[in-house]
Amino acid sequence: MSTPVTLTGHQFLSLHLLETLVAVLPVRDENGAPKAIVYGGVERHMITSQARRRAERVYSRDRANTQKGPLAGHTMGVRTREWALVTARALETSHGWPKERAVPTARAVLQAIGLKFGDPAKPTVANLTKVLLFAPADAGDRIADHINTERATIDAWAEQYIALSQTATVTKKPKGRRKSSSQEEEAGTNEADTAADIAEVKLPALPKTTRDAVLTALAPRDAIDIALYGRFLAEIAESPNVDGAIQSSHAFTVHEAEHTDDFYAAADDAKLTRKSNALDFLDATDDSGAGMTGYQSLISGTFYRHAVLDRRQLRQNLRAAGMTEQDAEAAAVAAEAEFVNAFVNAFPQAKKNSTASTGSLPALVLAFDGDRPFNYAAAFQRPIDEVAEGGPAGELAVRRLLNHHNFVRRRRDDITAGRVLTYEPAIHAVLQELGVKDVESVEELTP
Repeated sequence: MSTPVTLTGHQFLSLHLLETLVAVLPVRDENGAPKAIVYGGVERHMITSQARRRAERVYSRDRANTQKGPLAGHTMGVRTREWALVTARALETSHGWPKERAVPTARAVLQAIGLKFGDPAKPTVANLTKVLLFAPADAGDRIADHINTERATIDAWAEQYIALSQTATVTKKPKGRRKSSSQEEEAGTNEADTAADIAEVKLPALPKTTRDAVLTALAPRDAIDIALYGRFLAEIAESPNVDGAIQSSHAFTVHEAEHTDDFYAAADDAKLTRKSNALDFLDATDDSGAGMTGYQSLISGTFYRHAVLDRRQLRQNLRAAGMTEQDAEAAAVAAEAEFVNAFVNAFPQAKKNSTASTGSLPALVLAFDGDRPFNYAAAFQRPIDEVAEGGPAGELAVRRLLNHHNFVRRRRDDITAGRVLTYEPAIHAVLQELGVKDVESVEELTP
């Protein structure tokens, strides 16, 4: 049962951002092509919210872990399938366990609380959970500390658990044609016998003290990014799921857009050296100097994206994790400031070296408070036409977004005027023309 939270002021912080990107590829589909969406009758480029959320979460985590930003000193989370390996590494480095004992013990403990692992016959996945588990970064260390403290008890339990796990077998029904009734009758007896044999292999339950310690280590606790982004874990009933406090939309271009297939050639240094030294007769059949050629898709355009922070949900998550009301309030204020910072500054890392995409800054950020979320994607249902409308898409989009916000605000009493930030001189001039005063730092976007 969640702790009731009283909140002074508006519940939701709505963020809206316009950014212009040129020749980048921040996200791709399964075929390596840019993602697209049809909206307003035309095709637009799309950057998925998943790519943005991960970039923002990792950006904030790295800042906090290096003592930077509002969340410096706060605990953060890690999402991985490698918790057994992380725990085993802690057993080895901190407690001197041999690897051949640490890995199977850590795997057995986590498997016994309900997590499913990969096929034991496949070394690459045998010690990986089948699902990603988002847990506090120190969860592996805490589990390892407990295992080492209770080593005598857990050693005896793990030895029995591992031995019985290895003897348990699962038979699969053979694929192919349907059997005749006589074949099915004969096979049915054998399958029933096998099922009975499997049922007899009952794995020993994890000692309660150890189960409680592992569940406590994996619980969200004070990991701020779990409170912000939430987590879902169906495999362990006792480990609470967390409803995220952040909503994120997919980004899309405010105009019609087509991607570019860029032909590239990677030079072979040795071949070009020979050519430059008049030894190109060695390359009589191929004197191009290219070691590899291919195509990469690139996208350009002005994108609109949107995110929302539910302040009440954030505080509920922090209180449910065990924080006092005072600590939860301080953490929530810091988390909101960092969320805005990440929304403005973080960028997906794909192709960052070949396109310098991570150096992009937004043309406009609009932040305002309300009693419900507000998404302004409808402002761009009619795609911007630079030729017909006579101007760059970035400036036209800024005018349209602010006009849309002002129009809505005049008809709603549950929304504030908001705050605006730009990093482009041309957009700053537009804001002055419209009589909009802009702030000069990300920090000023939060009230």
